[in-house]
Amino acid sequence: MIAMGRCLLILCLPMLVLLSGLPAVLHGGQVDAMRWAWPAMLILTSAGWIMGRARLKLTLWISTVAAGSVLLLCVVAAGRAPPPWPMLLLLVIACAAGAGGAVWRSRWPLAFGLLAVAGLAWFVGRASPVRQVADRPALAVITALPLFWREGELGLTARTDALIVALLRRRFDVQPLDSALSPDLRRMGLLMLAQPRGMEAGELVAIDQWVREGGRVLILADPLLLWPSSLPLGDRRRAPPASLLGPLLDHWGVRLAPAETMGEGRHFLPDGSLLTSMAASRFEVREEHCRPEASGLIVLCRIGRGTAIMVADADMIDDRLWLADPGRPLLPQQWSADTPALVMHWLGQSLSGERRWVRSEDDLVRAVRWAALAGILWAGLGWMWFGRVERPIASGQRAAVEGEIGSK
Repeated sequence: MIAMGRCLLILCLPMLVLLSGLPAVLHGGQVDAMRWAWPAMLILTSAGWIMGRARLKLTLWISTVAAGSVLLLCVVAAGRAPPPWPMLLLLVIACAAGAGGAVWRSRWPLAFGLLAVAGLAWFVGRASPVRQVADRPALAVITALPLFWREGELGLTARTDALIVALLRRRFDVQPLDSALSPDLRRMGLLMLAQPRGMEAGELVAIDQWVREGGRVLILADPLLLWPSSLPLGDRRRAPPASLLGPLLDHWGVRLAPAETMGEGRHFLPDGSLLTSMAASRFEVREEHCRPEASGLIVLCRIGRGTAIMVADADMIDDRLWLADPGRPLLPQQWSADTPALVMHWLGQSLSGERRWVRSEDDLVRAVRWAALAGILWAGLGWMWFGRVERPIASGQRAAVEGEIGSK
């Protein structure tokens, strides 16, 4: 009966490790091998302690199988292999934790050292928050969205940064402007136009000239803004429901098409980055100096000596579309899309780290199914192989004991 219970434990261990990391994957959609590190450490340490030192080799086999099952899940769910470094760390954590639990009762100093190695590997592989750099270029922001204040409030207490702005401040010296005619714009090389209010002709001419002289502008133009607002319809403090930059875009040979859908959309860019939008549209390009991407959702234009990057959605920077945990916006592991990293990239700054995402619900179900099946099969092979090796040894030891008793 004990042997049967131990056999079931061994066969179920890879599945237990897989299930331990799924809540984090479902929470934000990221496929990160290190999400399984801490649960795997606890599960495999306990399993090693139960199986004991006599089955140390089998424990190491199961630990390797558990890490391999996670690798298979990551590959199938994300459609591409994960980085080798997190998988190596997960393998070290799994083997060290399992071996440490197996030898704990007989060699606790060695077990403590192995568990310390597992903890150190987890510490090295843990996600770090986005850090502020010393050299931050100035970034002008013109917007009607509530990125620098709270809607419905007045006075100095209304000043507060949206979470996307808090992240941008880590790489840029963000300065909100009321008008494109501000002399401060002439001293800056970066500009973000995020669903601004209606501009006068002189302001549009100033932006065009500024870009042609070498400026870099990111334009978020939304034909159907669905940004939640507590202000009543018609309130002048609300952002315009549709983009008012049509004359400028038309001058550059680009037209913003009406919104084609009302729901949320997930867009995978050529480099694997994920952009989440709400009621997004697309651009129609008429000039050769503009290049569309992602089926027209994004357009890159070379205007004179400058660059204009346009996105047919402004809701994308709403933290409800890219952040899984509002309490930890600086931790990329808690994002549900690559929006902050993409905005920084479009503005000329890079953010270290690469995130992999679940392609679809069907891919995740398929990944769990195949990873669990592979883990159970390989665990069963290990049980059969090591059990066959151990049985003759156990039989020989029993015969030697019986012979010694008989001789007495």
